[in-house]
Amino acid sequence: MFDHSGEIQVLLEFMDGGSLEGAHVPNEASLADLSRQILSGLAYLHRRHIVHRDIKPSNLLINGRRQVKIADFGVSRVLEQTMDPCNSSVGTIAYMSPERINTDLNHGKYDGYAGDIWSLGVSVLEFYLGKFPFAVGRQGDWASLMCAICMSQPPEAPATASREFRDFIACCLQREPARRWSAQQLLRHPFIVQNTTQVPSQVPHQLPNRHQLLPPRPILPASGSSSSPGS
Repeated sequence: MFDHSGEIQVLLEFMDGGSLEGAHVPNEASLADLSRQILSGLAYLHRRHIVHRDIKPSNLLINGRRQVKIADFGVSRVLEQTMDPCNSSVGTIAYMSPERINTDLNHGKYDGYAGDIWSLGVSVLEFYLGKFPFAVGRQGDWASLMCAICMSQPPEAPATASREFRDFIACCLQREPARRWSAQQLLRHPFIVQNTTQVPSQVPHQLPNRHQLLPPRPILPASGSSSSPGS
């Protein structure tokens, strides 16, 4: 944020790869690196008692350096107390946890941190499969999505996936919020830890040149002497 001639200028990082909406990442090493970065962001937020409440592929951005960032904090909330229920129904229903959609579940209690983990699990499984992991489309009507998310068993990674990835998804998509792993615990999961090799990203490394908005250069005070470059 800069104050330039009385104007407040807010500069945001330009993520030239766009969002991960529609991304298909079948390579587990690539997916582990992507998941690690999202989890690092969630762990940072959760340590500061912030829940995002709308984790989904279109809110995850990537750049040409294969860095992934969480975006769109329009529905996030800072919890004043660690036990604040954070029950308001905002966000995208397709990626909401069962207990958030149906308040009769989990005795009417909602844990926003665990809700973010459910949304992460659905998103990561969607990246792996290349499609929304429930039996209905994510653009389906509210009733169909509610039945699929709240009344069916949580989706699982296919048997063709590694044991570590299947367990990672299971740790995210537990029906009982208390059984879901935290972001910090998931960062230590074998699926994340064992896949540390750098691999090519699904987004091309070389991207077209784009205009970048830079902060104004500071005006240096006049000097009594001058010098040429390299002197």
